[in-house]
Amino acid sequence: MSMSCKDGKSLDDNGKYVRYTPEQVEALERLYHECPKPSSMRRRQLIRECPILSHIEPRQIKVWFQNRRCREKQRKESSRLQGVNRKLSAMNKLLMEENDRLQKQVSQLVYENGYFRKQTTKVASKDTSCESVVTSGQHHLTPQHPPRDASPAGLLSIAEETLTEFLSKATGTAVEWVQMPGMKPGPDSIGIIAISHGCTGMAARACGLVGLDPTRVAEILKDRPSWYRDCRAVEVLNMLPTANGGTIELLYMQLYAPTTLAPPRDFWLLRYTTVTDDGSFVVCERSLGNTQNGPSMPPVQNFVRTEMLPSGYLIRPCEGGGSVVHIVDHMNLEARSVPEVLRPLYESSTVFAQKTTMAALRQLRQLTLEVSQPNVTNWGRRPAALRTLSKRLSRGFNEALNGFSSEGWSILDNDGMDDVTILVNSSPDKLMGLDLSFADGFTSLSNSVLCAKASMLLQSATPAILLRFLREHRSEWVDNNIDAYSAATVKVGPCSLPGARACNFGGQVILPLAHTLLEVIKLEGVCHSPEDVIMPRDMFLLQLCSGMDENAVGTCAELFFAPIDASFADDAPLLPSGFRIIPLDSAKEASSSNRTLDLTSALETGPVGSKAANDFKSSGGTSKSIMTIAFQFAFESHMQENVASMARKYVRSFISSVQRVALALSPSHFGSLGGLCLPLGTPEAHTLARWICQSYRRFMGVELPKLSSEGSESVLESLWHHSDAIICCSAKAMPVFTFANQAGLDMLETTLVALQDISLEKIFDENGRKNLCSEFPQIMQQGFACLQGGICLSSMGRPVSYEKAVSWKVLNEEDTAHCISFMFVNWSFV
Repeated sequence: MSMSCKDGKSLDDNGKYVRYTPEQVEALERLYHECPKPSSMRRRQLIRECPILSHIEPRQIKVWFQNRRCREKQRKESSRLQGVNRKLSAMNKLLMEENDRLQKQVSQLVYENGYFRKQTTKVASKDTSCESVVTSGQHHLTPQHPPRDASPAGLLSIAEETLTEFLSKATGTAVEWVQMPGMKPGPDSIGIIAISHGCTGMAARACGLVGLDPTRVAEILKDRPSWYRDCRAVEVLNMLPTANGGTIELLYMQLYAPTTLAPPRDFWLLRYTTVTDDGSFVVCERSLGNTQNGPSMPPVQNFVRTEMLPSGYLIRPCEGGGSVVHIVDHMNLEARSVPEVLRPLYESSTVFAQKTTMAALRQLRQLTLEVSQPNVTNWGRRPAALRTLSKRLSRGFNEALNGFSSEGWSILDNDGMDDVTILVNSSPDKLMGLDLSFADGFTSLSNSVLCAKASMLLQSATPAILLRFLREHRSEWVDNNIDAYSAATVKVGPCSLPGARACNFGGQVILPLAHTLLEVIKLEGVCHSPEDVIMPRDMFLLQLCSGMDENAVGTCAELFFAPIDASFADDAPLLPSGFRIIPLDSAKEASSSNRTLDLTSALETGPVGSKAANDFKSSGGTSKSIMTIAFQFAFESHMQENVASMARKYVRSFISSVQRVALALSPSHFGSLGGLCLPLGTPEAHTLARWICQSYRRFMGVELPKLSSEGSESVLESLWHHSDAIICCSAKAMPVFTFANQAGLDMLETTLVALQDISLEKIFDENGRKNLCSEFPQIMQQGFACLQGGICLSSMGRPVSYEKAVSWKVLNEEDTAHCISFMFVNWSFV
């Protein structure tokens, strides 16, 4: 069917052109905008209401509406393709610039290599000559800074020098950059991420395309506390304009300490904002110290003064809208001042890139998405409100963890053991808004807040997997009595949260591109007070999870939660508690989600072993992470000793539970149980794998596609490493998953331990459930069925597309249904 033409012609069903007058076209356009898809009855009604269309046949009007809709789809598709083309053009330009930089770096390395070869040949027999050459080279490489002072001219000189050094890092070869481990290039990636190799301190660089104008990008990036969760405050102490239209600012910045084992950091900075000759915005920063002879700032108590080397943002306007952003972060956090076990955290450029550089890019991408989809809301709130809630949770946890005396925190004497630190805060600012109640109409006398905090070292624990397990199995570590005590700090009333359900989890929302899960948990039957024993009430927790992607190198995993009023007001008081798990290994640990307790152990005990077991063995079993815990409680002042004792016991109980879970999830646990010298897998695991493959061949008449036929690989190994997601569920009225291969676990974003908590119907959307219900009788009678491609959901709520799904009965030795198997072909996250 042809499209409608601008001159008023359109093809009818017989292929003949029908010509409309301008008045008729105008009337049709008006009707189209009022009702794009009218029914036949509505179409006849519209014709009767519009006399100018009365002599046109309803069938011709139907054809015109169809053509108009097709033209509208074409216009939208053309607009989308033009946007994609502009994005690809900008990315191509970015890649060409990166290629030029790498070619310059290669040329420089080749020249230096040749030079050093010549020098080595000349001084092979004279050590003293060698020493003189090295001394001469060092003298040549040492930067010579001219004298500086605190005058405007002196500050401008420092600023110009900072600009030059920053640009040499952002687009030049001043730093040797290498691709960050685990980053996948492509149009869907967050950008080009690189980390430093062999330079002072930690450095990271990112290049990316965002759909915001340069002025807005600069405004966002300069507001560091809004996107850098470790940043406590940035204070502008002085500002002066420059002759070229730029500004010079003197800043004081404080960073939270991520653990209890090291003090927080602070910086005394100069920030220079200017516009280059080509119209690009530049924001560059550096620390002011003795080297520059600029203005000084005395040390601040409880903070370690650290150095920011020339860093900043280069923001270039992009044709057709948007900006190309270059980000460089370079810091020296004085790793020598922290315990040796923590030094990787203060030396790893990979961890540094995740926390700072990539966080900035994610914030820009998130805000770009909100601009393009301004009407998207969750829980009846706009994304900005949800971002504010997540920031309040993170900031409240960090404030309690650091316990600044300026905020009213003071340390209590310990009980003879120094594993748990107790702090108390009776500041009115801390308690503002916490006029809390045990139940409706009964006011609490809580006038203080207590924080119990501790840190622990975890051996061979993958932060993402451990966090996911603790989130999905809250009963493994929570104390119901503590929940009841926490519930006493909020009013209890009917839940007004849209979409809340009468189950453990009330609702959840994923903040796109932010790697963050914000959710409300509903705990049923919690006794808040003695009268609630007769009629228990419900409790609600606002919970923030991040770092659950185990493939992201250097990411810390965090879970923060706080009791909230059932009304879920935006300004509701929050008293966050939770924990943070930070990897201490800078190298990528190729962990996989098969570090679990069920059939996974069968895959990790053979002579070949699974990927996780081999990686652990090759690293010498030295994978480490640090977990930091902080729990807050509101209490009455005369109950301080009792609450402190309860908090200590709770934290120690939590530590014991986490150690037990971490041991169960670690590869070393499986090695100690089964031994790497035993035959691969248990008989039960091999039997299930054989049943799955035999049943597929029996019902489908062919072998399971893509199954490896190598003689050295067993059926279980081949099934486990199959590229398509294969999942088994029980053959019951309410099917639940019992087994999945590696691809299946990746698709569902879960582990084998948590797999049994997921029901089959929860992963399908409405169309998928309808198709499954219609095909389920055929599966049970005929033995197999093919489902059309569609969309399903992972356990984290992320949409997953698949080309098609094949389902078949898995029969045991007695030819009875043992379970039902599903294979999702060519799946991918949307």
